[in-house]
Amino acid sequence: MTIAGITPTATELSVTIADVTAAAERLSGSILNTPFAPSRTLGAIFSAELWLKFENQQFTAAFKERGALNKLAQLTPLERSAGVIAMSAGNHAQGVAYHARRLGIPATIVMPSWTPTVKVENTRSHCATVILEGHSFEEASAFALTYGAEHGLSFIHPFDDPAVIAGQGTIALEMLASQPGLDTLVVPIGGGGLIAGMAVAAKAIKPDIRIIGVEAQLYPSMLNAIKKSSLPIGGDTLAEGIAVVTPGKTTRAIIERLVDDIVLVRESDLERAITLLLTIEKTVVEGAGAAGLAAMIADPKRYSGHKVGLVLCGGNIDTRLLASVLTRELARDGRLSRLAIDIPDRPGQLARVSGVIGDAGSNVVEVYHQRVFTDVPAKGTELNLVIETRDRDHLEKVVGDLRSAGYVVFVKGSASGR
Repeated sequence: MTIAGITPTATELSVTIADVTAAAERLSGSILNTPFAPSRTLGAIFSAELWLKFENQQFTAAFKERGALNKLAQLTPLERSAGVIAMSAGNHAQGVAYHARRLGIPATIVMPSWTPTVKVENTRSHCATVILEGHSFEEASAFALTYGAEHGLSFIHPFDDPAVIAGQGTIALEMLASQPGLDTLVVPIGGGGLIAGMAVAAKAIKPDIRIIGVEAQLYPSMLNAIKKSSLPIGGDTLAEGIAVVTPGKTTRAIIERLVDDIVLVRESDLERAITLLLTIEKTVVEGAGAAGLAAMIADPKRYSGHKVGLVLCGGNIDTRLLASVLTRELARDGRLSRLAIDIPDRPGQLARVSGVIGDAGSNVVEVYHQRVFTDVPAKGTELNLVIETRDRDHLEKVVGDLRSAGYVVFVKGSASGR
């Protein structure tokens, strides 16, 4: 799917390269120029020269600070004294709250009711008034606009504002200043502010650079808007930061002109990307922050041989959710498995089974018996074990050894399981 047509001149766009460079000057000294470093290991996996922009190292752990501060810095003295209101699932909220506090501007943040607790508490920590309202971005946004109008507050849009877009575009300036040889940028898309700003900057500096946007498969809103398709939208995605039902109009116009393609990634690809970044790069990212790498996982041939820049746009992930993602990945890799073993219900059987598993070099993590809700004979029992193995081949060896010892074994969740 090719989205870009003839690239227009900068003056035809609502945001120009001049806006982005002005934003960079405005943000200088207040926003971290985050590390932009190569990943030799990930690059080898994908046969590409891969560079990572660590926006998860901003003070609020997300790129949203850039656009928020660029907008706040341009408010009039009267607007500053009256205060601002923003709607966000967390990263924009924290960016607005943090910099509003720095600038002495009262801030009210409206967040959807399902926003992860870590993002709610982090926003409150910046002394903002937090209101949880609405089951979607759209409901929360409608409430914020009404509440803001009633209380005379300036609305700081999370993505569909030229000042916000220009602020986000400063990321591309930094990436290309560091590595002018980049030929591909892979950027997450929610409402479109990040990719729109980056596209304006990158295409102005290097017109032939390839820009690929990434949406969660459950939320293909920008793809639908541009391609006039009607893919279903909705569901619980790991990438809640880009779970936008209605993308921006300003951002859409820029993306339609400057972005070369939009791809969709599955939840399993997002989980895999989070795990790779943690285990290989030792960096924590949220689902949206892993979207660029997820796109490479989904279609590695597309990036092979290229010099690719990814934006790790946020690191605010609930620790319980992160633990679940990592555990699920261990299960997919065959390193953590649940076995159901039919055994006689008499003394010594557990020790015998454990001995077979131990001799095979595996470790028992969890064990329990099932005597009632099972179809084994009354004098038998179902032994359920969670075991740790090196990989899937090792798991198959353990199962083979158990079967050779005379046990009926099922690997739960596999095609051969019960």
